[in-house]
Amino acid sequence: MELDELRRRLSAIDRQIIDLAAERQVVVDRIGEVKLATGVATRDFSREKEVLDAARAQAIDLGLPTELAASLMQLLIHSSLTKQELARVRAEGRGHGKSALVIGGSGKMGHWFAEFLDSQGYAVTIADPVKSGPEFPWVADWQELPGDFDITVVAAPINITGQILDAFSDTGRRGLVFDVASLKSPLLPALRKLAKQGLRVTSLHPMFGPDTELLSGRHVLFLEVGVPDATREAIALFESTMAQQIEMSVDDHDRLIAFVLGLSHALNIAFFTALAESGETIPRLEELSSTTFDAQLEVAAKVAEENPYLYFEIQHDNPHGSDALAALASAVDRVRSVVEAGDREAFAQLMESGRDYLARRK
Repeated sequence: MELDELRRRLSAIDRQIIDLAAERQVVVDRIGEVKLATGVATRDFSREKEVLDAARAQAIDLGLPTELAASLMQLLIHSSLTKQELARVRAEGRGHGKSALVIGGSGKMGHWFAEFLDSQGYAVTIADPVKSGPEFPWVADWQELPGDFDITVVAAPINITGQILDAFSDTGRRGLVFDVASLKSPLLPALRKLAKQGLRVTSLHPMFGPDTELLSGRHVLFLEVGVPDATREAIALFESTMAQQIEMSVDDHDRLIAFVLGLSHALNIAFFTALAESGETIPRLEELSSTTFDAQLEVAAKVAEENPYLYFEIQHDNPHGSDALAALASAVDRVRSVVEAGDREAFAQLMESGRDYLARRK
């Protein structure tokens, strides 16, 4: 009976924690309204630091682990920022009375953009061979629709995106047009042709997944293809968010993405492929796991759940992709060679060089 009584007491405390979190959210919503009314930025890093420092100090006084208190507060801060950002996007949205078409809107990233534009007041239509959910009007073929949408987003696979952009030629679409593909080289001829024809066309690359709710700390790349006004209009769509807006040369994009995406994807694919072919089971390995293994396994598991055909396109269709893969293969060979040679100094030099390189992070 003593254990049952303690559990009932614990459940009552848990309910109090949730009640207080809900009460906190009410205050947060009011703070968000004041920020909007006074033009104050959604995120205040100095205030977040004060909150986390106070939580850690209180934890010390109460004999709690400081990171437990900090983690709880970080979850609450993240939830608060997500609500405040969404409220600002809705309040400052520029889409009221305007329309948007998302081609490929039944896919994960396309649906993200459909919801994002809807939150800004745009009347969103989805065109996708796969039937969309009931929240947006849907057609199977975008060519059944007129070309008078204020915004057209192409969120299809890379090769299909190229075909769609080619088909836009000479259609006289009047609104802003942009793709969200992970690679740009296969699309550049079509994008530049559309720009010469007078379409308001630009190119975006959202550097986050479709499950992202809070854009703070996330990056959106904006790539100029010959129509500066179109790029500025696309940037304006994200002004009410906390996303980092990065303007960069379209000619540099794929070379850098070969390392940012291609290399990191390949590393994780090689990691879980080596594990799968080792003959060892995951439960057995996890019994012996280390902090490093656990962290790598978590990232690899997320990569394994992604669309394999998209990831193949990112590797195969990038003209710079083989450079990143060759660098990875060379690095693995060097590590293996110095280990097999028993060369302690060469191994240490590899780690020291890496430490020096990584120390230059922001």
